[in-house]
Order: sequence, then structure tokens, then C-alpha cells
Amino acid sequence: MSQPVRALDTPCAVEVEQDKSYFWCSCGQSGKQPFCDGSHSGTDFTPLKYTAEESKTLYFCGCKATQKQPLCDGSHKNAV
Repeated sequence: MSQPVRALDTPCAVEVEQDKSYFWCSCGQSGKQPFCDGSHSGTDFTPLKYTAEESKTLYFCGCKATQKQPLCDGSHKNAV
């Protein structure tokens, strides 16, 4: 697998906590979207670590096509 699976058609709103680390699923196979559950095992994909600089709502990419990983950039509107 060289291309990620489109996991969702929309971003995932997540209340992040300052200084907490989150591991975004880059392969699209995780059952715990938008975060990694280890489903990438045996592929070339690895989760992307994101550490929140402040507590707030962020929108993590669900389609896996964003150019601003791990956050949504609206690519889900154009991805097929």
C-alpha cells in the first residue's frame, strides 16, 4: 500500500489538551480515526505525532489527502 485509504469524508473535531501528544493515523486503516490504532503494521506508513501547543478544538484530517498533516486543509472537498 503506497497510498492511504480515505478513512472519512470530513475532518474530525478534537478537543486537544495543551502539551499532550496525539498520534494521527496516516494510513487510513485505523478503527479509531483520526488516531492510530496500529493498523499500519506491515506497511510503509507510520503515525504522525502532534503535540498540542494549547488547549482548543482542532480539526484533524479524515480523508488523508491534506497537505497540512495532521490537520485538515479542506482537501476532502476535492479528493475522490
